[in-house]
Amino acid sequence: MVDHAAAPVPSTATPRARLRLAAIPGLPLLLACAGLLATWDLTARALAIDSLPSPWSALAEVPAILGDGEALGNILASLRRMAIGLGLAVVCAVPIGLLMGRSRAVAAFCNPLMMVIYPVPKAALMPIIMLWLGVGEPAKILVIFLGVSLPVIYHSYQGGRAVEEKMLWSAAAMGMSARARLFRVVLPAALPEIMVGLRTGLVLALITMVTSEMIARQNGIGNILFNSLDMAQYQTVYGMIIVIGALGFVLDAGFQVLRSGLVGWAEPAQPIIAGST
Repeated sequence: MVDHAAAPVPSTATPRARLRLAAIPGLPLLLACAGLLATWDLTARALAIDSLPSPWSALAEVPAILGDGEALGNILASLRRMAIGLGLAVVCAVPIGLLMGRSRAVAAFCNPLMMVIYPVPKAALMPIIMLWLGVGEPAKILVIFLGVSLPVIYHSYQGGRAVEEKMLWSAAAMGMSARARLFRVVLPAALPEIMVGLRTGLVLALITMVTSEMIARQNGIGNILFNSLDMAQYQTVYGMIIVIGALGFVLDAGFQVLRSGLVGWAEPAQPIIAGST
């Protein structure tokens, strides 16, 4: 008689332990940052070139950057441009997207334009915009506006399309005008999808802000980056990149708090991967 050994039972301890670790607030972020810093440090040691300083020397530059009055003024100027461009995009893009979602004629007119404009990197428009508006504030704000508007229009359009017709019929039966239905029925119902577009737009606003300042160099974060690069101050260059990353993280975290307050009942938003700008 052959004695068959019992088949091994796969252990669930490791997956459960991983889930418990992932549930610890902030731990995945800390592990990701630690992995990035370790990879950066090993690469800097292996290459041993001036243009790739160690992460520790770059991190040491961050307090110096934030403590410098001129650098801080440049950062605040960049954030002001970003806020203006984002605000203008919200005011213009959300109504356009909602109208596209509720009107076939508006969608038929705007969809081809979006298909043509969306693949074009907005930074590629900067030389033309500079010819029209010069290198001052309007040109940079316009680039940010263009970069933010398209994802906001798209998500507002999707949110507007998803509104149930019976809600609109009920509102019309109560005597609401078409304009009142758009802002009192369609807008609140589409708000979760609009917030997804705004989160994407926030990321793109930061990207286009820095890119526009690199091209039209007067002041701002992009100007600090290129001036430091011209003077071979590589620690400052990488320190500024760390500051930009920290700004993006803080802005996204703040937006998530705002989103939770406005549409906390909706499905949680997924991480954003920005497309071409």
